[in-house]
Amino acid sequence: MSPQPPTVVTGIGVSPGRVAAPAVRMPDPVPEPPAGRRLAPGTDHDAEAARIGEAAERVKAGLDELADRTEGDAADLLRTTAAMATDPTLVDDAVARVMSDHLVPERAVWEAAASVSAQFEELGGLFAERTRDVADVRDRLVAELTGRAAPGVPERDQPFVLVAVDLAPAVVATMDTDRVLAIATAEGGPTAHTAILARARGVPAVVAARGLLDGLADGATVVVDGSAGTVTLDPSDDDVAAARALAALVRTFTGPGRTADGHHVELLANVGDPGAAESAAEAGAEGVGLFRTEFEFLDRSEAPSVAEQVREYRRVFAAFPDRKVVIRTLDAGADKPMPFVAGDPEVNPALGVRGLRTAAVHPDILEDQLVAIATAAQAESAHVWVMAPMVSTVDEAQDFVAACARHGLEQAGVMVEVPSAALMSGPILAHARFASIGTNDLVQYTMAADRLLGAVAHLSQAWQPAVLQLVAATCRGGAAQGRPVGVCGEAAASPAMAVVLVGLGVTSLSMTPRALADVAAVLETVTLDECRRLAGLALAASSAADARAVVRDQLPVLAELGL
Repeated sequence: MSPQPPTVVTGIGVSPGRVAAPAVRMPDPVPEPPAGRRLAPGTDHDAEAARIGEAAERVKAGLDELADRTEGDAADLLRTTAAMATDPTLVDDAVARVMSDHLVPERAVWEAAASVSAQFEELGGLFAERTRDVADVRDRLVAELTGRAAPGVPERDQPFVLVAVDLAPAVVATMDTDRVLAIATAEGGPTAHTAILARARGVPAVVAARGLLDGLADGATVVVDGSAGTVTLDPSDDDVAAARALAALVRTFTGPGRTADGHHVELLANVGDPGAAESAAEAGAEGVGLFRTEFEFLDRSEAPSVAEQVREYRRVFAAFPDRKVVIRTLDAGADKPMPFVAGDPEVNPALGVRGLRTAAVHPDILEDQLVAIATAAQAESAHVWVMAPMVSTVDEAQDFVAACARHGLEQAGVMVEVPSAALMSGPILAHARFASIGTNDLVQYTMAADRLLGAVAHLSQAWQPAVLQLVAATCRGGAAQGRPVGVCGEAAASPAMAVVLVGLGVTSLSMTPRALADVAAVLETVTLDECRRLAGLALAASSAADARAVVRDQLPVLAELGL
């Protein structure tokens, strides 16, 4: 009797690589404390309420400690999550439930977290993405209050694939990648924080793989293909051997990036702090295409001083002497609320005052940042370019360029994250010296699809023809003005997508440093004309799935390289 063919569960590949290993399911979350559980008569309510604040401080301290041991996106996320643990909206609500409703602290925290999540869901957009983080903080607080172990990755004697319904970003940010070789989730989306962190850490990952957990036995061998977006259950011996052979391959990048016919494509790195910049330089990045400055502003009650900013910016610039570093001004608001730029409550913060828009209300913060950037640039030899996030109009671009010029920052550009900027790229680039496309937000705003929501994960992909049309429009605007157009969103880290982006006219690709070697290896196998032909096929497709499939079918090198 012939063996049963393997079962292949299809999801969305969000981090490339192929891994064969035993599957280990993430443990069930911290159980919900019984509803209506109240303090016994005579209990000291003040003391019980005080336990919530004390637990919150311990959870915050633990997450801050983890952040100190990581870098880049992972560190930023952990610090944001740490701040959420002590947020008065959550803590004060829980304390009030102890004092007025006489709930035990763990039940009070659970209900308070449910209230915060409901508010975030109602706000929608980037705030809705944070509900998974709220649940993570809730579970950590409840575990702290009840003496349980904090939520975390299971211990096993051998490396494994971590499978789950979904994973909190803090789990992915802190897991041991020597033990967790790949991750696969039944829910989640390709531009959610969990997916972004998996790419940054170089862990093959598939999300939104519906049916993944149906009948999957703990310890059963699976093959995760983060490029194809599949999880193979009960794989054959040949499937396992092929995956392990590909996993053993190690590629390096020494630059510069180029196509097979010698067309130069700058391959740059996204960095979130000085430590990440040093790692990016070691990985061979030609420069920095996105230096996020939020790391200095997070978890603070007031903005950092000019001197503080100068010190940290110089560390990043110093890692890339005589090379390009594109620094983005503060992207506050939406999912990165900061007290010193807080304004009136917004019904939908993702469509509200965020990015460059905060400068209209708090011009001093942008002014101080430009002073700090200019001062740091003068002290180092890096070629410093400056760009503003969330530019929507020609006037905004013109005003930002003028502000930069007052500080001697001549290479001033814009992020293209909203459709209006893509459609108006020509007039915008008549003023701005360059554009950088942030595909994560461009996808979200174009497709009206929350990053985290598994139900719309099929929409949240840069392969969407509508998104590709906007990238093409931006490149046409850049070409008309003789301005370079780069991509610094997560799409740049996909080797197949990189080929399409180059074909559309993108001149630089900025990504997690771990992706540099893979992207470079694929670009070296295609000419610029082939990139343009494949871009045309993707643009003509009727869906994201068709666009991705037609391009991958034309690139056999992807299978050869395990990408």
